[in-house]
Amino acid sequence: MTTTISPSPTTSPSSGQAARSATVLHSLALEIVGATKRFRPNRRRAPIVAVDAVDLVVPRGGVVGILGANGSGKSTLIRLIAGLLTLDAGRIRVFGHDVERDGLVVRRHLNRVSVDAAFFKKLSPLENLRFAARLYGLDPRVADERAARILERLGLDRRRLDRPMEQLSRGMQQKVAVARALLTSPTLLLLDEPTTGLDPRSKRDVQAFVAELRRTHDTTVLLTTHDLDEAAELCDRLAILDRGRIVVDAPPAEVARLAADRFGGPATLENAFLAFTGRDLEVDLDDEPADEAEDDR
Repeated sequence: MTTTISPSPTTSPSSGQAARSATVLHSLALEIVGATKRFRPNRRRAPIVAVDAVDLVVPRGGVVGILGANGSGKSTLIRLIAGLLTLDAGRIRVFGHDVERDGLVVRRHLNRVSVDAAFFKKLSPLENLRFAARLYGLDPRVADERAARILERLGLDRRRLDRPMEQLSRGMQQKVAVARALLTSPTLLLLDEPTTGLDPRSKRDVQAFVAELRRTHDTTVLLTTHDLDEAAELCDRLAILDRGRIVVDAPPAEVARLAADRFGGPATLENAFLAFTGRDLEVDLDDEPADEAEDDR
């Protein structure tokens, strides 16, 4: 049975936020009810339930983290929210809009960063960002200025902006992926392990920018991560996902306390994860099909 601590009420919008549409001002940025997704790798195997009757709400302006071992269904859940996969059961709403019925409206409000973001490797960061900007109908000059400003804030030197993506390090490429997502000023940002594999400095740059974005733009963030320190620092609430089900949903300190009270051990997130799932973060459960390719283009 899922352990849940209700999120605190959202604060009233500021004068700058009042200019947004009524859609964006919907009190819940994300509402997931009974979301279920199954995969059938082949005819000889029974369907794999990657996401199993998940319920989750994220208030506008909140930052909620999803923790889970490899293959626990985190990325599948993100793809369902983004409209890249269809639900087998349940519903998902973004600012009150159904992700399947109102897909075009939903896509205007969200963007996604994945651990394996795809690019046009022969093109430069700016050229990749200009392409993304055209897809969203942004003015090229405005897009160039915004892209350069975001990349610089993320710690990517302007002198590198004209180099092909294939010449940039993994950390630099991931910063470009974050910049691409932020270029459209999303009101809901889906971060699927955005700092995995980054060096400590690049990781800090991305984490600091996410925290700043939340403070200055009231952006709602759903974050999947293996980094418990990152989760504790950035997130208002943590939902631990185990075999496609949410087994606890509460503020970070409360998750740690609940595990210590119920199962014993120290009141830490590491102990909580082990206690609620019985497994290590790096265990590969093979709950998601291996041929499910990542494509952000």
